[in-house]
Amino acid sequence: MNSKLVFQLSLFGLAMAFATVFFIPANVEPLCWLVIFLICAYIIAVRQTSRPFLNGLAIGVVNSIWITSAHVAFYARYIASHQREAEMVRNAPLSPRLMMALTGPVIGVISGAVLGVFALVAVRLIRPRTVDAQPTA
Repeated sequence: MNSKLVFQLSLFGLAMAFATVFFIPANVEPLCWLVIFLICAYIIAVRQTSRPFLNGLAIGVVNSIWITSAHVAFYARYIASHQREAEMVRNAPLSPRLMMALTGPVIGVISGAVLGVFALVAVRLIRPRTVDAQPTA
């Protein structure tokens, strides 16, 4: 796994952490993540990292740390513009911030697995295939 690349690509997650709190509405967020995942998968494939799935998984986990931290720290601002999330935590048995802290890593692993699959597909599409030289008769 390329830890430097994982950190660098997780900076998209750091940017999204603050963007989802202050700028990006909940209905646009999935599209932003799709674009980020496609960019990350492409970069993983082009950099020819070993274990592309593991790199994608690690990026998802680090992203979840950035995002969960920002959402917990700026909870009031985040929840004010994310009504669906507000409804989900309204009847939660635990405090909303604790619920975010507990579910964030789970979402990170799931999104990391999705990014890992994207990276595997990108590797197959982008990396040149080596063809065994056939002797000419």
